[in-house]
Amino acid sequence: MSNLINAVINVINNPILEIKTHYSNKNRANNAGDALEEFIKDLFADSFNLTPEDRNKRWSEIFSYLGNSNNPPDIILKGGDAIEVKKIESKDASLALNSSYPKHTLRKENPMLSSACRNCEDWHEKDIIYAVGVVKNNKLNSLCMVYGTEFCASEECYEKIRQKIKNGVEAITTVEFSETKELGRVNKVDPLGVTYLRIRGMWGIENPWKVFKDDICKRDLDKKFNFMCLISDKKWASFSNKEDLEKLIEEKTDIVSKKNVEVKNPDNPAQLIKAKLISFAI
Repeated sequence: MSNLINAVINVINNPILEIKTHYSNKNRANNAGDALEEFIKDLFADSFNLTPEDRNKRWSEIFSYLGNSNNPPDIILKGGDAIEVKKIESKDASLALNSSYPKHTLRKENPMLSSACRNCEDWHEKDIIYAVGVVKNNKLNSLCMVYGTEFCASEECYEKIRQKIKNGVEAITTVEFSETKELGRVNKVDPLGVTYLRIRGMWGIENPWKVFKDDICKRDLDKKFNFMCLISDKKWASFSNKEDLEKLIEEKTDIVSKKNVEVKNPDNPAQLIKAKLISFAI
């Protein structure tokens, strides 16, 4: 079973910076966003040098779900975590989440999930990894991987706001609403009754580099590529292969480091979460 440790080891050993060119040449990606997602899949599956047939077989062994742009998440590791891949083009850009609010964890009852995602395996709740890449001029400048448990508040925080807005919209009189997963849908807006209005939320969140800047991790912008991975001590202890990463870090101490940090609890900033920070720059 693959996990985040495998991905960190692979990104240290295979930092593909010309990401669009690399995956376009293999007929796997039409744009930089697709190329980033392909790269993330290869990191977790260790499928860089496989033939298309062997690569597909490997993916079926590692992943239980590969999603689409309309429904989160992008990837689910079989028996493991969910992964959401986000591409931004500048170092301080925010993440556009559109109609889906940030996820502390991924829950099966989330209405935004497809039936294929809900039924991909026997599960109820999964930790979710945000894999955020800064891609400019088709080059991967920075990549960070953080868990929602250290990055986002719990679902109740966002759902409370969403429900208040939804209830307020539906309390408007003299308009005809219909059931929807969005904030609202108004039917028969025009005299013919053929026009409708969709009311959608457009969620966004600061990127992890900004959230954890200064006191946790700084990018060396003079380098071609920066990587950061944040893992809580609780999650770190659950990985059976963490010794493989620690050995690699010992071999590459000139470019890779692991240190103990404390980050604010997204639900209560007065509390601190002990975590491991793995970072490197080349």
